[in-house]
Amino acid sequence: MRNVLLTVGMSVVLLAANEASADLKKTVAVFDFANDSGLAGEPQIAKDFTVQLQDALIQSKKFNVLTRQDLDIVFAEQDLGDTGRMAQSAAAQKGKAIPAQILIKGRLTEFQEDTSGGGQGVGVAGFTIGTKKSTASVAVIIQLVDSTTGQIIESQRVEGEARAGGLSVGYSGKFDINSSNFKKTPLGKAVQMAIDRAVVYISERLDKMPWKGKVVTSKDGVVFINAGATDGVSKDDVFQVVREGESLIDPDTGMDLGSETTKLGSIKVFETQEKFSKAEMVDKSGVEILKGDLVLK
Repeated sequence: MRNVLLTVGMSVVLLAANEASADLKKTVAVFDFANDSGLAGEPQIAKDFTVQLQDALIQSKKFNVLTRQDLDIVFAEQDLGDTGRMAQSAAAQKGKAIPAQILIKGRLTEFQEDTSGGGQGVGVAGFTIGTKKSTASVAVIIQLVDSTTGQIIESQRVEGEARAGGLSVGYSGKFDINSSNFKKTPLGKAVQMAIDRAVVYISERLDKMPWKGKVVTSKDGVVFINAGATDGVSKDDVFQVVREGESLIDPDTGMDLGSETTKLGSIKVFETQEKFSKAEMVDKSGVEILKGDLVLK
């Protein structure tokens, strides 16, 4: 059975797979956000926001989360392997490791606090305590990027807003949005609201995308896949195995239009380890399963 995939990136397998199990963890990589707000001169704000988003995604228990630093290490290892200074069997190969299904990046577009009424209050360690009314707002553009094609497949603006009246704590010093004091301010609460909404948005969008793994090897009737217990794979899970054909590249734009695939059959997991699983064929097309074939759910 052959299926023609008409879209690109992560979307290509939507025609060949059902919605992923909620227990399976997709691997995402979070890149440093840019600061395009009115405080663009404070780059640390966006970096701190990135750290909080990474932590929130980890705490959700739905994702394996990589940082830009993790990817830099992978690419550095590949570059070292290219120099020939490492044994070929131990060297990471360029183009062979794209550990994240989805890259997450974005821009902080709004980061402000408006106050009215009362005096300036009493200053304490960079914060003011007074009777001002305060409204804080934070907005960020979240982009989901296909790790293979680099195409932006989803983009969404998420916002956070918080108000305080009467005796309130406001910000007046150097920004550190990871500090416990800052988190008590209206601006800190607005940041947390934006983070929470970003996690909900990312979770909802990725839930609609298929989970994807790969065949490590196949021998003596056993298929080894590159996902295990830490990825949410369980005994008796059933996956489809497909083989991608040649990419169809638009001759005018150079855009990847997708590829034709061959369904090789289904496999059922009978043993899981931390980082890999063993499975057996439950139906097959007669075509041998090979290293690198896609495993879909």
